[in-house]
Amino acid sequence: MPKKRCGWCEGDDLYESYHDQEWGVPVYDDKTLFEFLLLETFQAGLSWITILRKRENFRKAFSDFNYEKIAVYSEEKIQKLLTDKGIIRNKLKVKSAVTNAKAFIEIQQEFGSFSKFIWAFVDEKPIQHTIKDYKKAPATSAISDKISKELKTRGFKFTGSTVIYAFMQATGMVNDHEVSCFRQQELR
Repeated sequence: MPKKRCGWCEGDDLYESYHDQEWGVPVYDDKTLFEFLLLETFQAGLSWITILRKRENFRKAFSDFNYEKIAVYSEEKIQKLLTDKGIIRNKLKVKSAVTNAKAFIEIQQEFGSFSKFIWAFVDEKPIQHTIKDYKKAPATSAISDKISKELKTRGFKFTGSTVIYAFMQATGMVNDHEVSCFRQQELR
């Protein structure tokens, strides 16, 4: 009998693998948190599968998501990224990756880690939802609004509430797996 998954990922092997192994799994590692933050900011206005299919290109283009390297990218490097057909070549988003890497490091210096900072918004434990149909899942929440506002005051770009809520779902800060999905119970 096949596993029951959230409806949004069914029928695509890459999507199903991402859903089964990563989506909604709590992430506390700063490097992985930055990876998801960078990918989510590029996803703004696009479908997640588009980003997922380009993920390895992003990894290569953005120094394996090393925020310390990204924070010091030169204008020459930014211009090179804007010619890379393997990623999303949006000038504002590419520049925001550099801006966000710098702000990410500032948060680490203030809080000891980005993980401590971000997980404090949910009292260090995932919010558990009971979503019956992924189409009715929220796109934002009061917490994503609060995080978005805080990140923006700290200089982050492309971190609106919808982007932050998707980041929260991806990094397991909120469990939005459908109640009929096999991962929902596993991640409780």
